[in-house]
Amino acid sequence: MSVASASGGAMFPPPTNSPQQKLWEDPSFFRWRKRDAHVPLRSQDTLQGALKYWRERRNVSHLDAEAAVWDDGAVRGALESAAFWSRGLPYARSLSGHWKFRLAQSPETVPDKFYDAQFNDSDWEALPVPSNWQMHGFDRPIYTNVTYPFPMNPPFVPSENPTGCYRKVFHIPKEWKGRRILLHFEAVDSAFLAWVNGSQDSRLPAEFEITDCCHHCDSDKENVLAVQVMRWSDGSYLEDQDHWWLSGIHRDVLLLSKPQIFITDYFFKATLDENFRVADIEVEVEIDSHKQDREHIPTLSIEATLFDNSESSDDLNSDMSAANVVNLKTKPKPKGGPCHGFHGYVLGGKVENPKLWSSEKPNLYTLVVLLKDANGKLIDCESCQVGIRNVVLAHKQMLVNGSPVVIRGVNRHEHHPRVGKTNLEACMIKDLVLMRQNNINAVRNSHYPQHPRWYELCDIFGLYVIDEANIETHGFDENSHFKHPTLEPIWANSMLDRVVGMVERDKNHACIIIWSLGNEASYGPNHSAMSGWVRGRDPTRLIHYEGGGSRTSSTDIVCPMYMRVWDILKIANDPSENRPLILCEYSHAMGNSNGNIDAYWKAIDNTMGLQGGFIWDWVDQGLLKEDADGSKSWAYGGDFGDTPNDLNFCINGIVWPDRTLHPAVNEVKYLYQPIKISLVDNILKIENRQFSETTEALDFSWILHGDGCVLGSGLLSVPNLAPQSSHLINMESSPWFTLWSTSAAKETFLSVHVILKDETRWAKAGHVLASAQLCLPQTKGFVPHVIALSKSPLSSEQVGDGVIISKNHEWQIKINSQLGTIDSWKINNVELMSKGIFPCFWRAPTDNDNGGFYTKSYATTWREAFLDNVSFYSSQFSVKELPDHTVEVSTTYYGLPGHLPKPDAAALSEASESVLFRVHMRCRIYESGDVILDYEVNPKSDLPPLPRVGVVFNAEKSLNHVTWYGRGPFECYPDRKAAAHVGVYESGVEDLHMPYIVPGECGGRVDVRWVALKNADKFGLFASTHDESLPMQVSASYYGAAELDRASHQHKLVKGDDIEVHLDHRHMGVGGDDSWTPCVHEQYLLSPAASYRFSLRLRPLSPSSSCHDIYSSQLPN
Repeated sequence: MSVASASGGAMFPPPTNSPQQKLWEDPSFFRWRKRDAHVPLRSQDTLQGALKYWRERRNVSHLDAEAAVWDDGAVRGALESAAFWSRGLPYARSLSGHWKFRLAQSPETVPDKFYDAQFNDSDWEALPVPSNWQMHGFDRPIYTNVTYPFPMNPPFVPSENPTGCYRKVFHIPKEWKGRRILLHFEAVDSAFLAWVNGSQDSRLPAEFEITDCCHHCDSDKENVLAVQVMRWSDGSYLEDQDHWWLSGIHRDVLLLSKPQIFITDYFFKATLDENFRVADIEVEVEIDSHKQDREHIPTLSIEATLFDNSESSDDLNSDMSAANVVNLKTKPKPKGGPCHGFHGYVLGGKVENPKLWSSEKPNLYTLVVLLKDANGKLIDCESCQVGIRNVVLAHKQMLVNGSPVVIRGVNRHEHHPRVGKTNLEACMIKDLVLMRQNNINAVRNSHYPQHPRWYELCDIFGLYVIDEANIETHGFDENSHFKHPTLEPIWANSMLDRVVGMVERDKNHACIIIWSLGNEASYGPNHSAMSGWVRGRDPTRLIHYEGGGSRTSSTDIVCPMYMRVWDILKIANDPSENRPLILCEYSHAMGNSNGNIDAYWKAIDNTMGLQGGFIWDWVDQGLLKEDADGSKSWAYGGDFGDTPNDLNFCINGIVWPDRTLHPAVNEVKYLYQPIKISLVDNILKIENRQFSETTEALDFSWILHGDGCVLGSGLLSVPNLAPQSSHLINMESSPWFTLWSTSAAKETFLSVHVILKDETRWAKAGHVLASAQLCLPQTKGFVPHVIALSKSPLSSEQVGDGVIISKNHEWQIKINSQLGTIDSWKINNVELMSKGIFPCFWRAPTDNDNGGFYTKSYATTWREAFLDNVSFYSSQFSVKELPDHTVEVSTTYYGLPGHLPKPDAAALSEASESVLFRVHMRCRIYESGDVILDYEVNPKSDLPPLPRVGVVFNAEKSLNHVTWYGRGPFECYPDRKAAAHVGVYESGVEDLHMPYIVPGECGGRVDVRWVALKNADKFGLFASTHDESLPMQVSASYYGAAELDRASHQHKLVKGDDIEVHLDHRHMGVGGDDSWTPCVHEQYLLSPAASYRFSLRLRPLSPSSSCHDIYSSQLPN
């Protein structure tokens, strides 16, 4: 969104050669009377005021995140946040608030001379600024990923081009008399014209001097600011960035007052010696003056001071103590100067034993720059937070302060479900707190420079940042009639201007370690020019650019997206490649996703040259939409009647729009954790994988479980581990050794947790930083107790189309003799089951299952094979009583496509081509109520990979309390379970469901040994694996697979009258390498050529039943 695009930044309509010329359709025109890009200016009046300002700005923590709002309250919150940016600055005024607004259908139909101060706007509506007008009922949001939302004809845009007309009245404070006035637009989408009193890039600021346009400070006259914003401009062709196309003044508008000669820019640089003990500091300062004032410049002086941000005292004087101050002295001006035409001052000095900035230790200093006259009187004051750190490439690694840091990152769009691209500080803090709490240490600003406060907060909280230029031209890939802008000279200056604006605005932020030239904009001469300029201007950082194959000369790191694990290993092992590989996008988090991410981290943790990556992406970009009936939902592409659209391809975050965590975040946290715990040859190893932090601030605890029961727990004594060091604990000397060695449990698990001792900026004391669960070998053989059965025969009675088997009115089971299924199961006349147990091989497709841009998706192949509509027919059904007083039921199921007519018995043969599945089932019923189900499944060998192999039944709706012994407590799947500990967990059925915005398979729990569903009176049903069968994948939901498949949105799901329960012997992985090709890794696919054998044990439960005792028991042979 281009504040600096097309005519973005025109103070008056500039001269044109033709009245028909549209400047917003001219790539060579992107600034008019706009001031050069520079760092954010604060216009402070005293050194003490600058220190106080930054002390207050640093005073943020996880407590501030609690103020984040995601509903209508965000509208007020956005205005309050906008006003906050100028709070405490005597020469800054926010113009945020309600402006007069009128939307025209095109630039040609705007109200005539609406910019005149006398124009009557009484019938215009009020619109909050900052905001996107589509989020307030004007026009409609549009979401596309690649396709441009208008017909391509660069640089031209449609004549039907919604155009917002804004008017705002303001006054100049009397205290600003005699000073210069600057008007600062932080971001506008897309191109705009502005007038003050009738005089005349999206993600970067546009700033203009309006001193001569304003009424005098002593005048009572109002000043009128009018702005005309076009939705589309030539800049739109550079901003095809896989997010919502939203328009308007969506960041802050400020008035700044400056003296006649003032500090306009400054650049802080720190160079560290090889031991990182001495920092050479250099500060370049540029001043601005009118021509008539330049004769006074030689009489002026510049001073710069670096203050250590000591937080040991609330007294401001502590910041100013001699121990915390480094005074920088003026240095001789360099000959020539930097390539951007720098003119001004250079100051320098040394810092002994500097406090280095890193993600682990985000130490910051306050830099204050003072401009004084010949008498030493202060003229102007500017300041910012800076960090001392070093970023270089060496030995196929990116080194930060000499350490090969690992990028545990995520991509982040600016997105709020209620206010779109408008920013709230509390919501930014919420993002950062959640990232830090889940061990994310880096963020890529995709795909544009973000709000200035975001960088301040990243400096403070400690996140490495890739700052990305506002350039993406992905849609040109789909149209061979037009060259990519990077190949066209007419676009060169516009593209370079975007990179220059980003670097110049953000250059003093320690958090930024890499500049990015944009995203998915092909590769060509314009990129070479951009990278050349950046390297000349800022050699202290690296450059990233993925376009052109991620290995061009314009990038300092190899930065592919969605490259498979085996391919990144090839590059890492390529001796001709001396750059590190960092995945700019990987693990596409669309819905129930992020499978296989552990495979990436196994490679990264064990391969030189692999240094991490950025998950795509942080937040589901759903917009809050209210339907006619008052219901609210998260909307995606097409939900606003927008065409073209890319549907839900914007819904691919690891958090929901309101920042509720997806279950996959647990996997991310585990794989990103800085403390690694492992067990090898009965030696427990604890590794501190951090590069600058010790473990002094951490506690270690342990807990030992046997078959899900706690055997013991306590604190673990671990010495203070230096960075990159480890500690070994021999099991025989461990505090759990006796408990473990004497345990007769079938399985024993040791869980270790790493906990914060004290509260930090981003978490409370007690926050779990890292954890691991280790399966300990058995020391004593497990001996199950054998159930004693009476010798009373079971009652068996033929009733209608079924057989009822019962025991003394305690329980009864009805077998359907036509279908060969258990149709009903009662205990004490309490019905447990409303639909019988059938084989099941289908799941509601996930977003990844539906992904097939270049080949058929899994879901397509499943439907073509009729896996979504299989009818089972029973053959060879038999019921017989055995001598041991058990009853055995057996049958063979034949699964056929549901659209075929019901076959006769003779057609159900092994040779039938229509048979998709042949399933032999043997059911044995014991007087204890136990039912053993043995299955042998033989799929048709030419079927696609199977979604699942298991059984399904419908439990009564009252059985809504679920307890299980398996992995959890959160949703997990075979290829996304590294973080899920084995334990006994409880949940309501409602809470097992995961409300992904687009419904699909969800709520599963993997490696389940047993599961129990109970009603409020503790009656229910127990199920476990039996004999040598693998643990199950289990799910229980009010929404059946058919309903999850039917509904396009979460809020459109209709709750069923019972609970659909799946007990799966095997379940396919969810995948996630990307979401547009079938990409579940081979070991998590279910081959149709295999034969599957498994056994289940079911048993009714009464209030006195113990699931642990049942699991530990054995039926007599």
